[in-house]
Amino acid sequence: MERRSFLSHAGAAGIGTALLAAPAVSRAQPAVRWRCQSGVPRTLDILFDTNEEIARRVSEATGGRFNITIAPAGEIVPTAQAADAVIAGTIQSALVSTFWYTGKDPVWAFGTTIPFGMNVRQHNAWWKDGGGERMFNDWLQQRGARFVLAGHTGVQMAGWFRRELRSPADVNGLRIRVSGLAGNVWLGAGAVPQQIAAGDIFPALERGTIDAAEWIGPHDDEKLGFQRVARFYYYPGFAEGTGSPGWLINNRAWDALPAEYRSIFNAAAGEAITTTMARYDARNEPALRRLIAGGTQLREFPRPIMESFWDRAQAMYAEIGRTNAEFKRFHDHYTSFQRDAVGWSRIQENSFDDMIAHLLRRRPAAGAAQRRPG
Repeated sequence: MERRSFLSHAGAAGIGTALLAAPAVSRAQPAVRWRCQSGVPRTLDILFDTNEEIARRVSEATGGRFNITIAPAGEIVPTAQAADAVIAGTIQSALVSTFWYTGKDPVWAFGTTIPFGMNVRQHNAWWKDGGGERMFNDWLQQRGARFVLAGHTGVQMAGWFRRELRSPADVNGLRIRVSGLAGNVWLGAGAVPQQIAAGDIFPALERGTIDAAEWIGPHDDEKLGFQRVARFYYYPGFAEGTGSPGWLINNRAWDALPAEYRSIFNAAAGEAITTTMARYDARNEPALRRLIAGGTQLREFPRPIMESFWDRAQAMYAEIGRTNAEFKRFHDHYTSFQRDAVGWSRIQENSFDDMIAHLLRRRPAAGAAQRRPG
């Protein structure tokens, strides 16, 4: 894309004056090269490609003086070691969901989500205007890093299961791939949680090493082929009201950037927050139709299982908070904001969605039968 075209497009997309001001970046500014470790393989196009777009926009807006090379998952370091590599300065950045690192400290979860946490709109509000971003980065500052939010997945699916779950008793002994604090919830319910990188989930399901796995949703899950080795596809994803991935960045690398480069990077990442959600919303529904047409059995979690998971999650939060004051501080702040946000959502978003769903059932909108090609 030519630079003039890029800048016109950036303005139309509304990603901020930082990119529009790009021609003012002085040629005297330093040439900067970063290495970034992705937490997903290239096949997961929404997450991988959108972040490559960030890198491309940053390069174009700085006249090619700030370049970021993004390596697929595992190419530089294993995903489980990416946070340590960033903090140590081995790499300048990594694309992560922060709840992958709750084994270090459960506070890491709040950069992405917690079980029974907020949806996209609510998380954005907490992060951008409710103090969440400042809290989390103040906490990360002590560890030598910062986190720049760069996407959302929306409410995720609960996962793929080789057998049906009809009651809480069916969870006992279930071997499931799951991330973050949700693993503790499954463990408390009698399951055997395991954390497995994206590219290793399919072979584990195929060999029967695990009985179930959650990842994101229809578009990504179809690409990873889970429908070929597990029949039952459950919702809702109580573990992730939204997945909120972003860039974990070494503080020394960030502080060394000129102010213009930091502003350009933040603007490009901010655009990606909208882009990822738009792409998932556009692509998940046709992917789900293809999966169902291919034999996938869509199932809603029985209410008794959801209620038991809720109770276990609340007990887990209380237990962690008794020994981890920082976690309790974050959790109190997060859930207080969530309580108010959910109340507003019920009046605003939920009532509107319910009304439209009712009216579409009563009389489908004109042209509704003309579906997009899958």
